[in-house]
Amino acid sequence: MISLYAFMGALEQGTAFGLMVLGVYLTFRVLDFPDLTVDGSLPLGAAVSAVAISNGYHPLIGMSMAMGAGFIAGAVTGILNTKFKILHLLASILTMISLYSINIRIMGRPNMTLLGQDTLIDQFLELTGLAPHFSTPILFAIISGAALLALIWFLKTSFGLAMLATGDNPRMITSLGVNRDMMIIFGVGLSNSMVALSGALVAQNQGAADVNMGIGTIIAGLASVIIGETLFGKGSVSRAMLSALLGSIVYRIAIALALGMKLGDFSFTPSDLNLITAVLVVTALVSPQIKAGLLKRGRA
Repeated sequence: MISLYAFMGALEQGTAFGLMVLGVYLTFRVLDFPDLTVDGSLPLGAAVSAVAISNGYHPLIGMSMAMGAGFIAGAVTGILNTKFKILHLLASILTMISLYSINIRIMGRPNMTLLGQDTLIDQFLELTGLAPHFSTPILFAIISGAALLALIWFLKTSFGLAMLATGDNPRMITSLGVNRDMMIIFGVGLSNSMVALSGALVAQNQGAADVNMGIGTIIAGLASVIIGETLFGKGSVSRAMLSALLGSIVYRIAIALALGMKLGDFSFTPSDLNLITAVLVVTALVSPQIKAGLLKRGRA
């Protein structure tokens, strides 16, 4: 069983990282663009917002600046791929490793604390008067829900539909006169702006920004997308994006359950996180096949 405190913590992380998952969904499913930039853009958002807040800017301004920085990082990956014909994976890796040095330059050191700074979480806590383990998940759920609705609305516009078509059928969209390169650049930029916003929230929640906090981000994002699609389906774009967000929450709850599990003298530790993630992704991928096989046997 999982305690209420652990459950609220998983809900808190699931909604905070849910913004990152929505960004990964945009590149992974909408644009069909495998993007590893997110491992660098998440700490980029954390670094930019931390520096902004530490210099007296309002947290919302810091988060907006983080989104802008994330968009630029994603756009660079898109430009490397479309204009310089560098393979998307290599282009994103080049941007990601560059961001490691850039993030250190932004903070002036590998990490920066936000202790004693007035964050958005502190302001929301004062506004609601709730306990921190209740108010923070509510705040993150509001922000993630608003981002989800905004993305659903955007993808239903003519520009958003063109972006969907770009990932689905590049030749057709090019024949219709749409600038495919611009769509990819904007789409990857938008994706990484969401990831950077997630990084800004995570930094405020953890009380610090760290240059290494983005390691494994793409794995967690893909795991959440796959788990969400397996459990909640992926019919329409709206449903698929909601499934991805819910998948982020389920993923974090599963991690919390696994870390609290004990089998005799054996128990998982935080160092086993990547192993747990791999097992969850494999389970999510093979479960539909197992279910189909069982149904086929039942009918026989």
